[in-house]
Amino acid sequence: MDYGFVIECLSAYKNPRVKLNHLLKIKALIRVKKGIYIFGKNFARQPYSSEVLANMIYGPSYISLEWACQYYRLIPEKVTTVTSITTQRSRRFQTPIGLFTYDHLSIRAFPVGVTLIQFSNHQQALMATKEKALADLLTVRRGAFASKKHFLETVFEDLRIEEDDLYSLNLPLLKEIHQAQPHSAIQYLIKCRENHE
Repeated sequence: MDYGFVIECLSAYKNPRVKLNHLLKIKALIRVKKGIYIFGKNFARQPYSSEVLANMIYGPSYISLEWACQYYRLIPEKVTTVTSITTQRSRRFQTPIGLFTYDHLSIRAFPVGVTLIQFSNHQQALMATKEKALADLLTVRRGAFASKKHFLETVFEDLRIEEDDLYSLNLPLLKEIHQAQPHSAIQYLIKCRENHE
């Protein structure tokens, strides 16, 4: 919920801001960041969505990198930081509910391979497809690849991605992502997929 909505909900009170401070004090509401609130644990009717919050905290942005790769079960690690991509400068937000990070990507590369995911009846957020999430992870976190051997070691040994997952990636979408963001990592992803057509 944003600040305007919260104040509107409290408009029946003589002093809505005093009431808001009281709700924060008793942990009925939690301030995630200035202007963004969620219900406290004992007051929430349904769990909040980290993904929806990530879209709200800093934008334009979409969920990607480690968090999205974990969501698609591409990587085995348990990820605790909610990772996103933005066209703005890179930022980190330490909040009462965890760390949210945002890495910069060019406006040209930003929209390709981004989709709207429904997390519950009332909650949806912008998120990378699995192809885009993996491409972002390799380009943003790993940089350029000098050889195919280096690429395969990174994918199978460092990131521990399963071969079946790699070979099930959508080839036309990978080519579209590469066109918007030419990079050796995406080129090697395309070659791996083409070899298993």
